[in-house]
Amino acid sequence: MKDLTQGSVTKHLLHMAAFMAVSMLVQTLYLLADLYWVGRLGKEAIAAVGLAGTLMMIVLALTQTLGVGTTTLISQAAGRKDQPRAELVFNQSFVMSLLVALALGVGGFLLRNLYCESLSADAATAGLAKSYMSWFLPALLLQFPLVTLGSALRATGIVKPTVALQVLSVVLNMVLAPLLIFGLGPFPKLGVTGAALATFISILIADVLMVIYFVRSYHYLRFRFPLFRPQTKIWGAMFRIGVPAGAEFLLLSVYIVIVYGIIRDFGAAAQAGFGVGARVMQAMFLPVVALSFAVSPVVGQNFGGQRADRVRHSVYSAIGLASAMMIVLTLVTQFAPETLIRGFSNDPKVIVFGSDYLKIVSLNFVAAGIVFTSSSVFQGIGNTVPPLLSSMTRLILFALPATLISRTPGFQIKHVWYLSVASQVFQAGLNLLLLRRELRRKLVFKN
Repeated sequence: MKDLTQGSVTKHLLHMAAFMAVSMLVQTLYLLADLYWVGRLGKEAIAAVGLAGTLMMIVLALTQTLGVGTTTLISQAAGRKDQPRAELVFNQSFVMSLLVALALGVGGFLLRNLYCESLSADAATAGLAKSYMSWFLPALLLQFPLVTLGSALRATGIVKPTVALQVLSVVLNMVLAPLLIFGLGPFPKLGVTGAALATFISILIADVLMVIYFVRSYHYLRFRFPLFRPQTKIWGAMFRIGVPAGAEFLLLSVYIVIVYGIIRDFGAAAQAGFGVGARVMQAMFLPVVALSFAVSPVVGQNFGGQRADRVRHSVYSAIGLASAMMIVLTLVTQFAPETLIRGFSNDPKVIVFGSDYLKIVSLNFVAAGIVFTSSSVFQGIGNTVPPLLSSMTRLILFALPATLISRTPGFQIKHVWYLSVASQVFQAGLNLLLLRRELRRKLVFKN
């Protein structure tokens, strides 16, 4: 375990974020490489993978629920130097991850066909989406124990093993994807299904190696079967903290579904353009996401250790770093949106649609960085309701007007993108106001 209640707060943030950024950088390369190979199969394949990616947001919401609850409770226990409590939470969260994955797997396979057919622009796209999800859904289920174990390590200030396994998994995925997509050498030609199968194999290997690491090398948190028995008090605390954070990701998936519904009548090229643009933007955001992953345990340990000054320092440093990163990414996107899209599709309509989307939504990058980091501060403190309320407000401000204007004569899709920017900026401002109020209330400790 690494004690984050001592030493420079900024150095802790940069140290943890740097290792997480390495993982995110490799993950970015994987996302772009995977999109590049799938892009060679045509716009229907791109649209199909994009539809499956929407399901990934739901999984992220659930893993976020478990991950945030795990990180917050373990980091606060570590800050109080309460190792038995940290170990209890660790074992309970691991059991929860397995049960949630099992429930999602059953529901996912039952609803797979309905989901793909209802959101696809045509039958070809729907068929490819079904094939892709045959292996992509099991791959998503394997994320649950992997995220929970990684969150437990991060809560105690340990990030190197998680990063190493993520890098290994991504590299393996990047190697297997083209082999299974195009049938190179002895491998079968599976198309988009091959991309999903490569993801499944790589995550499975990462899961196995992570469990081995805990069993053989990590001693602060150990698997203890007597602690596997469900304890409702622990589960309640984890859900109370994690559910609002997970709901934020779920609201984001609702946003994406709304957008897909609005652009459906524009055809597969439009869906592909949005899918590529969204993937590129997701890849660009990963460094800031890495920073936000570092914020929560640093804030959590110092809040648990009743170090109010260090909590405030963490907030200022995180928001400043995130804003600087996002300004750079905004400039890159403003000057070269077509280049970012052209690397993944040669279709002129896809390039135009995707580049227009990126250029407009990049105007909210700084606001998005503030939302990411401020939400992570709330997680470290253990109150994730305020950022959920701001996310709900943003969705309402976006969804209702977007649906209405999409039905008006002369509607242009760029109106939806500008509306998205405005709602994101509003959310960032609301988050800061709520965070200021939270810090005043919570950073008053009784000795």
